Amino acid sequence: MADFQRAIANHYHTRTKYDPETLGTKSRGLDWSKQPEPFKEYKIGTVYDLKPYIAEEKRLDPTPEIRPWLRLSQLLLCSYGITAKMVSLFGPPLYLRSAPSAGGLYPAELYLISRGTPLLPAGLYHYQPQTHALIHFWESSEAWSELQMACFGHPSLEHTDLALVASAIFYRSAWRYEDRAYRRILLDTGHLLGNMELSSAINSYHPHLIGGFQDLALNSLLYLDPEKEGAIAVAALSDLETDPNPIRKGTAALPSGVHTDYPPLEDGELLDYFHQATEIREAEPPSSPGKLTNTTPIEDKYNFPFCLKISTKTSPIQLGENLVDLEKTLLKRRSTRAYTGAELSLTELKALLHFTYQSQDYETQGLDSQPDYFDLSLLETFIVVLGMEGLEAGCYYYAPNAQELRQIRFKNFRRDVHYLCLGQDLGRDAGAVIFHTADLNQAIAKYGDRAYRYLHLDAGHLGQRLNLAAIHLELGVSGIGGFYDDRVNDVLGIPADEAAIYITTLGRPRQTNS
Repeated sequence: MADFQRAIANHYHTRTKYDPETLGTKSRGLDWSKQPEPFKEYKIGTVYDLKPYIAEEKRLDPTPEIRPWLRLSQLLLCSYGITAKMVSLFGPPLYLRSAPSAGGLYPAELYLISRGTPLLPAGLYHYQPQTHALIHFWESSEAWSELQMACFGHPSLEHTDLALVASAIFYRSAWRYEDRAYRRILLDTGHLLGNMELSSAINSYHPHLIGGFQDLALNSLLYLDPEKEGAIAVAALSDLETDPNPIRKGTAALPSGVHTDYPPLEDGELLDYFHQATEIREAEPPSSPGKLTNTTPIEDKYNFPFCLKISTKTSPIQLGENLVDLEKTLLKRRSTRAYTGAELSLTELKALLHFTYQSQDYETQGLDSQPDYFDLSLLETFIVVLGMEGLEAGCYYYAPNAQELRQIRFKNFRRDVHYLCLGQDLGRDAGAVIFHTADLNQAIAKYGDRAYRYLHLDAGHLGQRLNLAAIHLELGVSGIGGFYDDRVNDVLGIPADEAAIYITTLGRPRQTNS
């Protein structure tokens, strides 16, 4: 069996932990002369302007010719489009998007590959959010077959004609967050995938997620510079207006190898090296590098006879006719900057958890009852209640299959959470804080070092659903990717080898979201 404890995924996670003794001692500081460009522009190609199709008059009664453009335009806008502009006194304006991003750096890029449709000729397209346009930068009748080969012949690509590819430009986040930036890049891409899932439902698409692909082949297809950027996830788009019951075959996640023989890496070298270590380079679909035995099913975890259990079953959030309220929420979403410290209610928490985890109850409203993730069985959810009417303070494990909270620690952790969130007031004043964690050894045994991608992408996806549900309920919400890792384990009372992946704070907003 591979030595999963020595895998570079474990090494990377340990090396990029924040520790109160060392945080800031190795930081290079921000070099504002090297601030990354927020947009990737293609100067040559055919431009498809999507702005006309978001005009209200076209949306009210679209003609059959306009409707396909309207759907595609709204899908891209709600997934990763610009929704606001903030003027800065000290630099260029900050353009906010429908998906949140750590530091407003937006490392992800969005590409579209067409097999060839009446709407979009075959080839490669790049979504340019600054102009809300698609640019057809490479015409190719072979692009689709190359995509299929790169994705090991994934069955969803046999029955679809369009696919979206999320890539990442690493320096955009590394400029500020250095080697730890890879975590944030993946979480930010997960936010984008969460938006893509929901905006696809609004616009009658179904995205089939593909995370197992031959990286070098896909990067080459898109003409990406592998030293600076890389493909992260693929989503084949079924058109539900022409194919209302798309075939769902194939797996979203495939494993990479497990790397235990790696050189000493200096600070600043770790991110790029680790990303390359997570790549799949085999010409054939790889098999799992190993298997851990005696793993506990998610529904049975922390199922102690003595622990307090609270049912979270509730009615679905109402998202409006034709999901119009959900669409508005996607476009107005903002991360909250401060909370009042006032209590939340148990009813609100139940609604948030229900929307995030119980997709089967939203099919009647038009959402996918089984949205694609990479592997949710690897993620655990804990909730630290700081101030909530109807629920005492403490740490709870959330069992999504049983739909219940299980109290595992009895304490008000407000000071602890404030500290582990690097002293951010969001951690102090929140009413509840949601933690996503994972057993890294178990994940690596199943998916190799590439498991690190899947864990963070899925955590970001779940975090975005929490974001949108909170905004819809007029609550405050903000994700936190920077925290004292080991202190999280202390507060939750979980083993040292359980990795803290993501934190989402929830509270009453004190000021206008931004």
